[in-house]
Amino acid sequence: MSEKIEDSAPIKDKLEVEEAEHHEHKDEISPELEGLLQTNPKHGLTEAEVAERLARFGPNQLAEVKRNPFLKFLGYFTGAIAYLIEVACIISAVVKDWLDFGIIVALLLLNACIGFIEESKAESALDALRQTLALKTRCWRDGHLVELDVAALVPGDIIVLRLGDIVPADGRLLGIGATGEATEGDLLIDQSALTGESLPVAKNKGKTVYSSSIVKQGQQMAVVTKTGGDTFIGRAANLISITTEEGHFQKIINRIGNFLILITVVLVLIILIYQLVHFKGTEKGKFITILGKVLVLTVAAIPVGLPTVMSVTMAVGAKQLAAKKVIVKRLTAVEEMASVSVLCSDKTGTLTLNELTFDEPYLTNNYTSNDILLYSYLAAEAGANDPIEFAVRTAAEEQLEILKNRTHRHDVPGYKVTSFLPFNPSTKLTQATITQIETGSSFKVAKGAPQVIIRLVGGDDDAVRAVNSLAKRGLRALGVARTVEGNMDQWELIGMISLIDPPRPDSAETIRRCNAMGVSVKMITGDQLIIAKEVAHRLGMQRVMLDAGHLVDSDKSEDEVTEHVIRADGFAQVIPEHKYRVVELLQKRGILVGMTGDGVNDAPALKKANVGIAVHGCTDAARSAADIVLLAPGLSTIVDGLTTSRAIFQRMRSYALYRITSTVHFLMFFFVVVMAYDWSLPAHLLILICILNDLATLVISVDNAQISTHPDKWRIGQLITMSIVLGLCLTALSFAHFYVFWKHFGYQPINGEDIPDSERRLESIMYLHISSAPHFVIFSTRLTGYFWENLPSPLFAIVIIGTQIIALLMVIFGGLTPKVPAGEAIVVLCISFVYFVVLDQVKVWLFKKWSFEMTATFVPTSGRRQKLAARKAAKIQQDRVWESINAVRKIAVMTAVVSSFQEKQQHHEQHQQHHVVAGPSSTVEVQ
Repeated sequence: MSEKIEDSAPIKDKLEVEEAEHHEHKDEISPELEGLLQTNPKHGLTEAEVAERLARFGPNQLAEVKRNPFLKFLGYFTGAIAYLIEVACIISAVVKDWLDFGIIVALLLLNACIGFIEESKAESALDALRQTLALKTRCWRDGHLVELDVAALVPGDIIVLRLGDIVPADGRLLGIGATGEATEGDLLIDQSALTGESLPVAKNKGKTVYSSSIVKQGQQMAVVTKTGGDTFIGRAANLISITTEEGHFQKIINRIGNFLILITVVLVLIILIYQLVHFKGTEKGKFITILGKVLVLTVAAIPVGLPTVMSVTMAVGAKQLAAKKVIVKRLTAVEEMASVSVLCSDKTGTLTLNELTFDEPYLTNNYTSNDILLYSYLAAEAGANDPIEFAVRTAAEEQLEILKNRTHRHDVPGYKVTSFLPFNPSTKLTQATITQIETGSSFKVAKGAPQVIIRLVGGDDDAVRAVNSLAKRGLRALGVARTVEGNMDQWELIGMISLIDPPRPDSAETIRRCNAMGVSVKMITGDQLIIAKEVAHRLGMQRVMLDAGHLVDSDKSEDEVTEHVIRADGFAQVIPEHKYRVVELLQKRGILVGMTGDGVNDAPALKKANVGIAVHGCTDAARSAADIVLLAPGLSTIVDGLTTSRAIFQRMRSYALYRITSTVHFLMFFFVVVMAYDWSLPAHLLILICILNDLATLVISVDNAQISTHPDKWRIGQLITMSIVLGLCLTALSFAHFYVFWKHFGYQPINGEDIPDSERRLESIMYLHISSAPHFVIFSTRLTGYFWENLPSPLFAIVIIGTQIIALLMVIFGGLTPKVPAGEAIVVLCISFVYFVVLDQVKVWLFKKWSFEMTATFVPTSGRRQKLAARKAAKIQQDRVWESINAVRKIAVMTAVVSSFQEKQQHHEQHQQHHVVAGPSSTVEVQ
């Protein structure tokens, strides 16, 4: 049983509904521009003024930036390895080695075509932004209301905004209608795609409306304040256009390439100079002859297949992701996603559904959740273009059995609406008179702003507290009341509907799985701080949400701001520039950042991030700026993307370690034997090793991979160090074969086509060894642990072993190389296979002992010393800032606990007073 007390105490003693403060981005207008905005609303600008301002500010459109497709294709022929391959290609043409020339050109074209085709689907982000702009608008010019193209708008123009319009430029509301009459109520603006706010924003005279936002309710005139690139959306477009950083993967390939180029060029130049001097004046000493010999070594040494194998591996991964409804627009994003350790996510439409939904209501007078839904439905305006009305009607139709299987969609079985008063900005409520068909009795239902409904029922302190509590959690409240039975003038409160843009069903689980994979998720939203905290709480995130002011605090250094960004779980009330800054600060700290979003306001950050992910149902601007597009609703497919990309990363690192090791081994061995004995393998055998082994290695794209539990990272120092160690071990084995078969079996290191096959058997032995020993090492480089911890796929194992069986048969039966006894050939192949097990032990030991500090100690380059010092300094700074943040958090928690205790105590005391009759001036009504 509930009680309601009417008290004649002064209104000032009553609790009041606290209005939630809406924090909005302040648009700065210079005094000079302000002077141009004083246009007469009933006349508008003159043609002369328009012409002068058009010349000064330009048309109201975004600048178009196009990249020539041909130049884009040529871009795939740049980079350290590509340049070395191209030089080799030129030299092969000079010495007329057309076999090498054809092979090199084919690999270059294949690699470029794979990248170009995979990324050709990407659209221009600026084109997509342009599509969001209105095409026509109504504007006052020379005393006439005319319709014109939005491109013709200039600052100072007077435009008319009505229901359904796309705002054509940034403007300031004037608070008057199309013909100069005063308007009642606010303009309801949906700017979620621009600012990320989940609820439509009510704006009145003097407030700014942004280009590309949508008018959901009302009508007003506005004066244009900014056009083109100066608008809110224009600044976002500018951030996209200036973001042209080199991709992370390209940097890695270039660093690997620089190392390989260095050792290749140095060793080859030494051989070239030595042989020019040593064989001076002889047939062997001709420049072209030596150049041809050196070219073969260069082509065989440099990893001409490295970019191709990498591209094919990523392309196969992109196809696997496409099957999971994850579309990859930029191929290298597949690799970069594996290294992402921070995932910044927009809230509205990404983590949430971007639609208002009926939440747990506040109820009184023994009414139920179904009751409040039914009465609010009876008082809802059918077909109203209002998100709150739509949310109420949708919730009722989904949850109430009485509204299911109706003959007429707008009828409520058992009830008849006899009159209806639609929402009025002055009364702030809707009201319906209802007749119950079975009894013939009538009653009224009202639905509207909480403070209005509370006044209508004569006041209710508990309801006020409930509304204020909902507001503090970021929930929109709506009061519902009805008249009591038999009295059409006496109202009683049913309760308060609470509305929120709810998290997607899979968002919380996705965040949990990302955290389990070592990826920290941060919410970055343009919505209000209290709403962001409530959504974060529902998603199971920590509630360390900060407002955008922390990102532009002039009292803090960039390092301190960066620590706030790393520590915080998210930021609210941000604009596109703030989202961009969050990503930029994290990247400066060396963190690879992923960004998910769906709106225009997310586009700059999507473009800036290492991996930009546009979610299902996103705007064209977000889709075009992103590297990856999700076709399935929700974020769960991101986890599939992370898993697949980490598998791809492991395969690529495996191949890179194997290929660099092979190159180091090849150069070291042949550098010594060429310098000491002027001996090398014939050109066709060297090229055969290069082609056969690299082509076979393409199957690594479908090999089993051990998925890392934390973000992967290219450790170039570690990669190169391990390659050198493994290369030295392979070189030692090569010299063992070389000397054993020379000194023990008498196979002389002799070159020449006129020499009998029986005297050139060392070529066959060394060909089989150099083909097999480094190639079997790929079974070890697949993992950081022991090779048996995750066995290769059957196809991968068959192709790798099969390639070397082909080489074995060539050596046994001859043809391209002299025949050798089958027993000797099989022993060489078996030794190569067993040796990879030995190298596997070396690899595991190196991985266990490896650290950056160790590298900086043994190879103390200036760059490494600086990096090590910076790491130590950053850790000290980080510890200091985090201590401060923890202290602030503890104070905030203690304050919240004390405040909660005081509220409960106050509520308890006032609840006790409900049981006391105040006196003659009070009445007690029991129901």
